[in-house]
Amino acid sequence: MRIGELASQAGVSVRSLRYYEEQGLLTSTRSPSGQRHYTDDEVERVRLIQCLYAAGLSSRTIVEVLPCVDSPSERNSDEAFERLLQERERISRHIDELLQARDALDRLIDVNRAHRAQLTPR
Repeated sequence: MRIGELASQAGVSVRSLRYYEEQGLLTSTRSPSGQRHYTDDEVERVRLIQCLYAAGLSSRTIVEVLPCVDSPSERNSDEAFERLLQERERISRHIDELLQARDALDRLIDVNRAHRAQLTPR
């Protein structure tokens, strides 16, 4: 199938598919005129890539995890598992930082409310 058809079936933009190829996440064959052609299996691969992005993974991390899908083995599975655990920890740290930032913002909002209450005529 051509790139537009894959984009339509997978629910992504043509631009995204080109980016996935640039990042080594997706491969295609080329026609003599240079048009990209994909197999039907690529629809599920693009959906998997989208799922991994939605989980907060970068394209570099996805490249590291995909061998578990492309060439299943105990080693690839173990490496993907470890990488996913590392990513989960990174996201958890980021969540903690965001919670601290929200708490600091809540304190500023409380100070602002108190200040505004003093300015309001009674």
